[in-house]
Amino acid sequence: MARRAELAAFDLPNFGMPQAQPFIPAATYRARIDAALERAQAAGYAGLVVYGDREHFANIAYLTGYDPRFEEALLILFPGQRPVLLLGNEGMSYSGISPVEIEKALYQTFSLPGQPRGESPMLEDILRGAGIRRGQRLGIVGWKGFDERESHEPAHALEIPAFIVDALVCITADRQLLFNAADLFMHPANGLRAINDVDQLACFEFAASYTSQALRQLIFGIRAGMTEFEAVALMGLTGLPQSCHVMFSSGERAALGLASPSLRVMRVGDPVFLAYGVWGALNARGGWLARAERDLPAAVRDYVEVLVAPYFLAIAAWYEALGIGVSGGELHAIIQERLGDPFFGIGLNPGHLIHLDEWLHSPIYAGSEIPLRSGMAIQVDVIPATHSPYHTTNIEDGIALADDELRAQLARKYPDAWARIQGRRKFMADALGIQLKPEVLPFSNMPGYLPPFWLSPERALRFTD
Repeated sequence: MARRAELAAFDLPNFGMPQAQPFIPAATYRARIDAALERAQAAGYAGLVVYGDREHFANIAYLTGYDPRFEEALLILFPGQRPVLLLGNEGMSYSGISPVEIEKALYQTFSLPGQPRGESPMLEDILRGAGIRRGQRLGIVGWKGFDERESHEPAHALEIPAFIVDALVCITADRQLLFNAADLFMHPANGLRAINDVDQLACFEFAASYTSQALRQLIFGIRAGMTEFEAVALMGLTGLPQSCHVMFSSGERAALGLASPSLRVMRVGDPVFLAYGVWGALNARGGWLARAERDLPAAVRDYVEVLVAPYFLAIAAWYEALGIGVSGGELHAIIQERLGDPFFGIGLNPGHLIHLDEWLHSPIYAGSEIPLRSGMAIQVDVIPATHSPYHTTNIEDGIALADDELRAQLARKYPDAWARIQGRRKFMADALGIQLKPEVLPFSNMPGYLPPFWLSPERALRFTD
């Protein structure tokens, strides 16, 4: 007999919050640089040029612990040489956050317009001083790779600023010597950032505890008559570095999805949408500012039956299938089979890899044969865009996959995080009826919890016999 979903009242436990903050050891950053250079040499590159800016910071931060805050940055890596990091005016002092031994070069063009110029050499001179020479094959790392659907020469399609490419061509004397090397870090099957060690996963669990707890506080505290600003204040945001804007919208604005909060006063019967992301974590939920079906517009009072219950069943099936060795195509097929009707409007990948950036890449797409691996951090991210009065529903949380050895490391080195993870697994099994494989580690303090009516947040979806 097929399982059914029901809306019922039950307790969402207090899973606890971190009392200590994990960090990445300096030795790990050095090992990451070595691994990147090994892959670069295997690909035939003499060295790597890694670009970053405020939005596209993650590859440089992964290698060094430094993230550009207002400016741009460029990291030059060659075997046997100390890394060289080109920085603007304000980046020079902040770069002390990196535990890596780096040669820092002031390049004031990376600074904001109008700031002091004239104290740094021309870019070509700095790059030559960093080891770049005529005739070298270089791997250029921006923030995305390309394929034949996007470029006639995807191996040479570069997304970093043209003035940097021009300087590199001036030195190497051949544009064809510059190769897009983003996939060394970001490929969904074997990119360096696709697989995480125990410390990185602990950092992600720490982040997800805060993002998911912030959502809990808003959903369980929201009231009609509040402005959207007042509702967001309930989240108690900590100041952790964000991977995207805080998203909260209601009423007619809720259809925008990505919108930031406003002074709009919320009323009973408003659709609502909320998302909050920091480095390594994002959580989102969608629903209605309502106590029950009776508060909804008459045409959508079957909201739970038509949209929420089928969605919950699909996400539960996704969760239960998830595991090491499962292909991305299998997970895509599960969602397509259950939510493939155009009404649900599932247009993007039903799940993706998450890292310091909210979306690293995705092995989950139609026909994907990429097997999921231990160490992957994965975002449950299946958002119905019905474009109808039914609005949307949403469970968006982070999980990790960890084999026996990695689970043992996590339990030994981070026992408090391990206890939270085990509590979440137990809740999903006992309260929701979702049975996870041993290697699936939920990071959210709202694991699988889907309350459609935010004025009755204690009522959520679960399986019924």
